[in-house]
Amino acid sequence: MGIPSELRDMWVSRRESFLIASPAEERKIVRTKKCTHEGVIAGFKAASVACVASAVPTLAAVRMVPWAKANLNYVAQALIISAASIAAYFITADKTILECARRNAQLEDSLRNTRQ
Repeated sequence: MGIPSELRDMWVSRRESFLIASPAEERKIVRTKKCTHEGVIAGFKAASVACVASAVPTLAAVRMVPWAKANLNYVAQALIISAASIAAYFITADKTILECARRNAQLEDSLRNTRQ
């Protein structure tokens, strides 16, 4: 099972390019990784808050509201909580990454204008 070693070695050797990135490209790669990391951290924080914010009313409703007690089993409760967490993660991560990319684009424009 898995990838045969010949294919794996061929794929890995293809990724190593003989081209060397310019300093500008390396800075761009570093900024991209930083933006992605910021997005992951912000998304995790938002997902944590959303998890608590959706878990408390869901679990309270299942205990107190007769309709919820009759119709929401454990799977439904887990789906409600996880859907809110997943949505919060991806929305926040996307917004953070786009904001960071916008900042980087403005930085590059300002650097280009100062050089001219």
